[in-house]
Amino acid sequence: MSGAATPALGKHPQHGPFAWVGAFTGFYPAQADEFAGLDPVTRFLYASRSVILVISAQSAVMAGLLAATHRRFELVPFVLVFAGFVVLHAISNLSNDYFGYRRGHDTPDSPRRRYTLHPIASGAVTPRLLAGGLVILGALAVAIAGYFVALRGWPALLLAVVGAILLYAYDAAPRALKELGLGELAAFAVWGPLMIGGGYYVITGRLSAEAFVASLPVGLGVASILVGKHIDQRAFDTSQQQRTLPVLLGETGARRLNQLAVGGMYAVIVVAVAAGSLTPFALVVFVAAPRGLRALQVMSRPAPSEPPPGYVGWPLWYHRVCLVHNRAFGWLYIGGLALGAIFPHVRIG
Repeated sequence: MSGAATPALGKHPQHGPFAWVGAFTGFYPAQADEFAGLDPVTRFLYASRSVILVISAQSAVMAGLLAATHRRFELVPFVLVFAGFVVLHAISNLSNDYFGYRRGHDTPDSPRRRYTLHPIASGAVTPRLLAGGLVILGALAVAIAGYFVALRGWPALLLAVVGAILLYAYDAAPRALKELGLGELAAFAVWGPLMIGGGYYVITGRLSAEAFVASLPVGLGVASILVGKHIDQRAFDTSQQQRTLPVLLGETGARRLNQLAVGGMYAVIVVAVAAGSLTPFALVVFVAAPRGLRALQVMSRPAPSEPPPGYVGWPLWYHRVCLVHNRAFGWLYIGGLALGAIFPHVRIG
């Protein structure tokens, strides 16, 4: 399997706005000198795994576009939804590293320490600074939640409580969801129905069945990224008594499940368009089908024992191909939803 068959995720400018953009579009620095040379903002972005934060930004944009399609878009709630989703995702990533390090899971031989520098273990970020950053981000999240509770009432409070519980339960709880084979299901629920369906509600003040249907491919895509990552680190997770879904299902079963998730993203779009829940413009996601087929092909067989020449991000293999596919699918889906917002009456069903 050649390195050329694997889509590149970008390189790393060192300073300024181009470096910040690169933190969202490239992969993680793998060497200490790369991380040390970054400006403070870029270093923090990489510490929060900013390349993954894009999926939360995408969910917020999708919720806003669905609201615009129904002519119920409100700017201030949308901006706060966008900021809130990215902040919560950053909290989740930083919390994952904080508790993983404290509990001794992020050992030097762990996949987490191999595909990029660990912000605490590498010394790039101290535990105190990371905890302080979590407090600041948490305060922002609480303030945004308070605004929506005041604006939308108890349903917004319920959404905030459910989100907070899932955020805590995923990796901070004594028995975390990811240790019980439930982390992947939680990812589907959070980045799909909760963010897009719930985001639509707090933007508009109304629930929408169409928004929840539209959220399903997104939830499946995010779940595929996480399942892929947990397949990549299944052997290590088994040794650490981390009972992720791939540990419970076995590698072959998990790869088959992930193939269903990737295929399901397209199947839901087709059904939703046929039923009239989405405009036909959503079918533009099929432009990403070659990357989806690439993901299916990669997941059809075991990972290689060594990375191809020039490969970035090893030992992440299934994770990366799912991430590359999901990134393309997400932006195309946003494009289709944007066209649907401009021409909302173009429907098949």
